[in-house]
Amino acid sequence: MIGVLHGTIESRGAEGIILSVGGVGFEMKLTPRDIAKLAEGGSTATVHTHLHVREDALDLYGFVDQHDRDLFRLLLGASGVGPKLAMAMMASLRAQEIRRAVIAEDPAALTVVPGIGSRSAQKLILELRPRIAGEEADVVGSGTRAQVRDALEGLGYAATELREVIASLPEDATVEEALRLALQELGKR
Repeated sequence: MIGVLHGTIESRGAEGIILSVGGVGFEMKLTPRDIAKLAEGGSTATVHTHLHVREDALDLYGFVDQHDRDLFRLLLGASGVGPKLAMAMMASLRAQEIRRAVIAEDPAALTVVPGIGSRSAQKLILELRPRIAGEEADVVGSGTRAQVRDALEGLGYAATELREVIASLPEDATVEEALRLALQELGKR
């Protein structure tokens, strides 16, 4: 298995890069966020990779951060999640947002990903929660965020409008304070 590659960026495209390592060009798919983090062609880069083997193809997926690659592998372990859906999740939400949604049992946060409805989001949470359970200490106040999201959706706000607002709320805020701050931020838009 190819775990990490260090080389020169030969080209960047909308879906990935070609990284030249020792005279061999490795074509890999990256999220738009990771592509933007990498410099233009000719510069060196280190990319953590996952080689996905199918009977008709070998696909290489790259990540600037090792923790993102580990989360990608965790997502692939859930039933019904293939590399395309896992990459869509990684492109739509940051790794910490995915972990928060799973730990807080907040399916609405996952429905912003194209291809994930409320039922599949609930199923993902059921499968991933035991695997991510050890990370709960990193997600303080996530229950508050889920309650604020539910309240704002009840007022008619769309999940796509709420994603950035919910992520910007202070970790230690009470539900009432967080709701007030969220409404203020939504009022500015």
